[in-house]
Amino acid sequence: MKVIIKILIVAAALWASTKLVDGIVLTADTTSKQIGTLLAVALIFGLVNAVIKPIIKFVGCAFYVLTFGLFALVVNAALLLLTGWASEQLDLPFHVDGFMAAFWGALLIGVISWILELILRVND
Repeated sequence: MKVIIKILIVAAALWASTKLVDGIVLTADTTSKQIGTLLAVALIFGLVNAVIKPIIKFVGCAFYVLTFGLFALVVNAALLLLTGWASEQLDLPFHVDGFMAAFWGALLIGVISWILELILRVND
């Protein structure tokens, strides 16, 4: 149940990023297609973060230490770019246009997800 709630939270954060960040675009034409796309992209984003992020943290731990953790912002942006690319390969109408859009989108997704997880007490 916790996994489903986290996917819904990330989908909501992705939706907010499509509305607030220029360069993150959801082009589905109906509301049901938009919801389905956001849920699919949230699942892809979760898989990318679960599989690739630990590897990057292990390999780049020196960069995390040297930048006092700010390197995580770059990693999160790259993972969002990778998610956008994977979504396009799966013919999902979701696109991330460039690193800066991914940077601000990842930052927004992280903050919104954190707030929603606090409100919904997901980690209790």
